[in-house]
This record gives sequence, C-alpha cells and structure tokens, in this order.
Amino acid sequence: MDPDGLQNAAILLMSLGEEEAAEVLKHLTPKEVQGVGETIARMKAIPVEKMQEVLGDFTAIAGEQINMVGDTDEYVRNLLKKALGDDKANLLIDRILQGADVTGIEGLKWMDAQAVAELLRNEHPQIVAAILVHLDFDQASSVLKVLPERNRNEVIVRIATLDGIQPSALKDLNEVMSSLLTGGDRMRKSVLGGVKAAAEMLNLMGSSVETSVLDHIREADGDLARQIMDNMFTFDDLAKIDDKSVQALLKEIQTESLVIALKGAPPEIKDKIFRNMSSRASETLREELESRGPVRLSEVEAEQKEMLKVVRRLVDEGVIVLGGNSDDQYI
Repeated sequence: MDPDGLQNAAILLMSLGEEEAAEVLKHLTPKEVQGVGETIARMKAIPVEKMQEVLGDFTAIAGEQINMVGDTDEYVRNLLKKALGDDKANLLIDRILQGADVTGIEGLKWMDAQAVAELLRNEHPQIVAAILVHLDFDQASSVLKVLPERNRNEVIVRIATLDGIQPSALKDLNEVMSSLLTGGDRMRKSVLGGVKAAAEMLNLMGSSVETSVLDHIREADGDLARQIMDNMFTFDDLAKIDDKSVQALLKEIQTESLVIALKGAPPEIKDKIFRNMSSRASETLREELESRGPVRLSEVEAEQKEMLKVVRRLVDEGVIVLGGNSDDQYI
C-alpha cells in the first residue's frame, strides 16, 4: 500500500473507534496491520479538513459499490484473477470457494523469522521448502537467514527445483504441522516454488548469505545456479537499468533511505543515481553522503533490500523495465 493509502486507511480506522477498527484489522494481512499500525503511531494530529476529505472519499466509494453482484462465486474468480493473475489466483480461489483450512499457514505469517525457523528446525528440507513457498518472499528469506548454513543451502535447492505441490502433499503437511494446508482431490496442483521463487528469496537475504548459497548450489548443479542467477536482481544491477527507470525509482525513495543504501555502493551506482537527479538534488545528496558517519552493514543492506522491493513492485506495475531499454516498443 502506498504512503497516501496507508495514511487514509489509518485516518479512517481512527475515526471508527477502537472496537470497530479492531474488527477491520482482523481482515488485513500481517504486513497491512503493521503498516497501518506504524502510520497511526506516527500521527500526532489530524487536520479536520483531512479527516473530512478521507471520510468523504470513503462514503463516495462505498456508495458506488452499493449494488450487490449476482453470482458471487464468479465475481470472486474474476476479481482475484484481475488482481493477481491466473496462477496466483487459482490456488486462492480454491481455498475460498472450497473452504480449505489455511489457519496453520496464516498463523505462520504472524510469527517472526526466528520462531518459524525454530518450528521448522527438525523438519526435512523438502518439508521446509514446501512451507516457505507459502510465505511472502521477504518473510521466507528472513527465515532462511537464521537457519543453519547447511540446512539453508539444502532448502534453497529444494525450493528452486520444486515444480508445484500436489493436494496429497498438502495433507501431509497438515499432519506434520498440526494445521497447515489441506485440500480435496478437486484442488489443482499449486503453482509454487521453482527457480523464480528461490531467486526472489535470495534477493532479500543479503550479499554474504546469497554468495554462500549460490556457491553451494553451483557445486551441486551449475545449470540450476545459472538459472537462479538469471532470475535475480541485485543492488549492483541498478547500474544496468535505463535512466527513465532510475528516475521512476527515485520518486519512490526517501532521501534518508537513499543515503544509507548508497553508503559503500559501487561508484557506477552512485554515478547512475547522481546523473538522474537535478543538479541541486545531486549536490545535496553528495554532501549528505560525505558528511554521514559510518553506518552498520546491516542497516545498509536493509535499505538496499527495501529499494529492491520497490524495483520489483515497479517492474510488476510496468513502470520499470529490466533487461532492456524503457523506450522499447510493445505490441
């Protein structure tokens, strides 16, 4: 959710009162709850005009949606496919319309990485892989980082070579971890795992861990390592994207975050950033980088990961083009 959307959601919830707002929060994802909660915590005062604007917009949107749809099942299918694409939507449609129990896996999404890793530490790498592909990539990568190195490498290999999960396997997971995913014979094979999923997780794990994992995979299967690397986009790859894409990215990044992310960055990355800013903004950024004292490597990597998340979001939205020039024509 964008900052303006978070702010509007926070204002709307605050206007509802604690009990009603709590009921709304029950229907949000963990990341959405965290985002809204942090936004509310930062708010000290809300202008009356802003409150009236948010409530007015909400009333207008709610009024437009007043007419109920006829076939709700079909409405859900179409809505999710438009929002998520066919592959991601199909599994979710099955869960919703067939009533599959996802309490277990949803419960994992509320746990911190250390707790999830502790829960999975004695499980077979194949089971761990099958579970992690159901989590958001950033949470899965955090879990992988706290696993022992040998286990982590094995799990990444399993994720990269996972071509889906059959309904019977989902039932096995349910038995192993009390209540994860279940499904009837009518459920289709879940399109989860694979090289792209492994690459997404590695993108978020930091350069030192990433190198160790890729070295391990390369020893076992050089072709698999190459496929994963082909699907990865690292911070250093910012030097390869076109200027228009860099400009679009900079609009989404706060200056403070950019300063930390660029500490210790290769000269070509800094030059790329400076070149795509106004002369005044570029000079200000240079001065802040020079005046900023030492920054922990963990802080730098954290801000770089946040920038990479923005890159991937803009790629998904079609704003940024990777592997080609943004002036390319499409048909």
